[in-house]
Amino acid sequence: MTQYVSTTPGLYPLPDWSKEVLQDLKGNQKEDLIDGTEGGKIRETYDDVRTELLKRQGEAGLDRIVEGQGRWDDFLAHPLTVHENVETRGIVRYYNNNNFYREPVVTGELTFSGDVAADLDAAATQVETGLQAVLPGPYSLADLATDSYYGDEEEFLAAVTQFLAGEIEAFPSVETVFLLEPSLVETPFENERGESVSEAIDTVASAVDADVVLFPYWGALEDHVYAHVLDADFDALGYDLVSNHDDNIYNAQEYGTPDDVALGVVDGKNTLVESPETVRERVEWFESQTPLETYGTVYVTSNVELCYLPQARFEEKLDVLGKFTAPAEEETGVVA
Repeated sequence: MTQYVSTTPGLYPLPDWSKEVLQDLKGNQKEDLIDGTEGGKIRETYDDVRTELLKRQGEAGLDRIVEGQGRWDDFLAHPLTVHENVETRGIVRYYNNNNFYREPVVTGELTFSGDVAADLDAAATQVETGLQAVLPGPYSLADLATDSYYGDEEEFLAAVTQFLAGEIEAFPSVETVFLLEPSLVETPFENERGESVSEAIDTVASAVDADVVLFPYWGALEDHVYAHVLDADFDALGYDLVSNHDDNIYNAQEYGTPDDVALGVVDGKNTLVESPETVRERVEWFESQTPLETYGTVYVTSNVELCYLPQARFEEKLDVLGKFTAPAEEETGVVA
């Protein structure tokens, strides 16, 4: 019997109350920012943001609860933009939309940071069950960055891979890890790089004792990318059924799927809120169109990060996902 798990790929919008607070703190307390670390009041505000985001997911009844990534101003580039050997330079467009991030330029060795693990440690004290980690995949993180140290494309990918593997090894106990890989769709690699990219994904995924979901989005993978990705050792593969359901179905029909999948069936950029019935129809449609008669686990999620939505719509989307698998009266994994 298929297990359905409601979750998200993380990167939530900041609560409305926190936006002006953080803007004022970051603008007026520059003396409290030492070596790129956040000052005490800024950290306290992000702690409050985390607590609110964790609690809201519990109220929605999600089966997997993420830290929320409220500190990730630079989206998936965050693990690099906070690194001591990375310079943040000009503003760069974040994929094919109207969002921007600071360009991370790697100027030295990518040593262990522990930044993401520290946030997860804090979340773990408030979540009893179902904690899910979110991390950029190695290909996407390398794609979002500029290398001014390693000097070779493959060497840089290997360095980013080892960096992420080291970060993930420091995570507290989690049930699931979402590796977000939109660059596999947006800037697909040439076929000759397929083996190295597959090995990079495999290395990061094998560094954690948890179910790993490889989650590409913004569309569907090209044929050769899909084939190489399936060579990597991870647990579930994601499909963005909002951006491009036809090509994703074609890939699944033509090349097969893992036994576990993650289905992006709620639009993370559109403020129109789907009904629970629409979500169920989209999941059932995928299952009916693909070769496997029964899947092991189906993660039911938004198709992209939810940070593009206003707070009210974001919370409504959480509720829709939670209703798919858990009635509101069920006990959540969040400690009050």
